[in-house]
Amino acid sequence: MPLPKEQLYTVEDIYNLPEGQRAELIDGMIFDMAPPSRIHQKISGQLHKSIANYIDRNNGSCEVYAAPFAVFLNADDKNYVEPDISVVCDKNKLSDRGCEGAPDWIIEITSPSSQRMDYLTKLWKYRSSGVREYWIVNPLKETVQVYSFEGSEDSVQYVFNDQIQVHIYNDLEICISDLLK
Repeated sequence: MPLPKEQLYTVEDIYNLPEGQRAELIDGMIFDMAPPSRIHQKISGQLHKSIANYIDRNNGSCEVYAAPFAVFLNADDKNYVEPDISVVCDKNKLSDRGCEGAPDWIIEITSPSSQRMDYLTKLWKYRSSGVREYWIVNPLKETVQVYSFEGSEDSVQYVFNDQIQVHIYNDLEICISDLLK
């Protein structure tokens, strides 16, 4: 007897959720999103401000977006995510819906309920979809895991007191502790 077929969801199902309910869609599976904590929001806001200020100071062409911001990673209707921070350098990927394709740099601020998703599922999904750099900020452990998917791929773990070199920008370093002062 064959196993029952799992229902695969689409972006349309995400848009049909009740107002106020947030979820992401990865390979046709819906994942509910818990409301962010205060420290999550503080880190997100400060990172967004820091990156946006850097781009503005350098007359950069990239744009930075904070969640909720729709990212359609693949050219299908089975993948929809809302990274905490998305940096998009190819303006052709931007539409009224959000980002059509992989942002250049994604930052996720993890919580106890999202660690499996951020460290495993999204890591693989972001890498395979063409994201150039991915940070996982962990407020509980005060660590930042940085993945660079360009050239010789690497992964380095930092603590909040470290100056973290941004791979997509040669002259930008971010210290999470400095942002939280």
